Amino acid sequence: MTKTRRLIATVLAFVLAACASLPPQTNQPQTLSLQNTESTRLGVLFVPEEQKHPGESAFHLLPDPTDAIVARVVLAQTAERSLDLQYYIWHDDLTGRELAAALLEAADRGVRVRVLLDDLGTNADDQVLLALSSHPNVKIRLFNPVASRHFKSLATALEFSRVDRRMHNKAMIADNEGAILGGRNIGDEYFGASNLVAFGDLDVLVHGPIVRKVSGAFDEFWNSGSTYSIEQLVGHPADPSALAAYRTKLDEYIQSEHDSPYVVQARKQLATILTTGDSDFSWGKATLLYDDPSKVSRAPTDLQGHLMTQFAALNLKPTHEMLIISPYFVPGKEGVAWISDLTTHGVHVTVLTNSLAATDVVAVNAGYQHYREDLLAAGVRLYELKPVGSSSVKSQRKFFGTSRASLHAKTYVFDRQSIFIGSMNLDPRSSKLNTEVGVLCDSPAIASQVIDDVEPHLDQIAWRVELRTDTNGKSRIVWIDTAANGTETELDSEPDVSFMRRTSVWFLGLLPIESEL
Repeated sequence: MTKTRRLIATVLAFVLAACASLPPQTNQPQTLSLQNTESTRLGVLFVPEEQKHPGESAFHLLPDPTDAIVARVVLAQTAERSLDLQYYIWHDDLTGRELAAALLEAADRGVRVRVLLDDLGTNADDQVLLALSSHPNVKIRLFNPVASRHFKSLATALEFSRVDRRMHNKAMIADNEGAILGGRNIGDEYFGASNLVAFGDLDVLVHGPIVRKVSGAFDEFWNSGSTYSIEQLVGHPADPSALAAYRTKLDEYIQSEHDSPYVVQARKQLATILTTGDSDFSWGKATLLYDDPSKVSRAPTDLQGHLMTQFAALNLKPTHEMLIISPYFVPGKEGVAWISDLTTHGVHVTVLTNSLAATDVVAVNAGYQHYREDLLAAGVRLYELKPVGSSSVKSQRKFFGTSRASLHAKTYVFDRQSIFIGSMNLDPRSSKLNTEVGVLCDSPAIASQVIDDVEPHLDQIAWRVELRTDTNGKSRIVWIDTAANGTETELDSEPDVSFMRRTSVWFLGLLPIESEL
């Protein structure tokens, strides 16, 4: 192809992408969560205990990554009437395919399956989604999708102001009786199946009245004006043979992984749960917090329906201690002021976030660095996760795995009395641009469980960041590396990162991009 032809093709692609528009919503059916599910297997299992705790919900933490995928498979295998799943990312890898297979098996049993995905986060193959959605009991929709499906990258750039607003929610609901919420997307790195990186994350399995709230939130997103079925976007149904062809490929892949160490271990854990059950639930009041789906169509400064607005209305004020776990931590001036007010009133605030060496989003670290010294000056105990796991530390195995570690959990503990678990980071993107969801659990049992699993090991799994003042009164930041034997080494620069990585963060810190972080 000559240079002229390539230029024409490029211009034509831009024109086609610019001319594309989203289809009308007039023919999209509205569906709602199924009610009166007490007679399902999950209902029979959960309702008797719920009757002993009127007005309360049950919580079971899922810090172990393999347990987290097994719990989802158990819900899919146990469901009798409905499965609703809402995710920002769903990878076409081992765990992603295993869960997809479990959903197809449920649909074959007559279970209604609704899957809502973020279009850019998942970036899935439209033809695969179309094939899955051709199952009579499966429906797949995409949130705030790119209009042009053939020139998606170009269209994303041209529609940036709209498609920059993403659905970051993560939730799975079975029979309107049990649900899983937390920080995990669907992909090997979130469930301990990746040899490259292990995201330290946390989910919570819930049942009780809170599940009906989660279902209601899902319905709002499923039926919102920003949600489109895959058939609407592609403009035609799947080829009649597409689903069978996909099943064949899926079955062949899963069979090829049948004897892999990860699958064997997961199968053992699955068998244990199915034969013995797991009644390790704590009880307490639960409050669901989530962004209105129409948030993405309003100005970022319009705080109507924002999760953070709801959070502020709760007026949570810890009096003794607070643990903040946020992988992408850009508190802004307001966040620093809020945390400083807590420390001024005697609250011991501990923050765990990613180090520059551990983060998977370098730009976020550039934003975080602007506030690090102010946080330390306010008396915050600040820790940055090390990128190398340690199999000798219990909490490291649970939350951070043994591959290259990177923090992904979004968890906030107040006075060992209540805990927020969800998809929300403490950064401008979660606050102003994306939609998020999470549950505030009034449960001293699980709040203390998280603190007791994490805080005693912080000096082993993370670098402690401190301020030093020289004889001239000038402050500088140091990193304290604590060895297994308790020996401490003081480091004067960001540990375990190259000069080029530090330089790139410095450069990014000069750019006016904080609102996007």
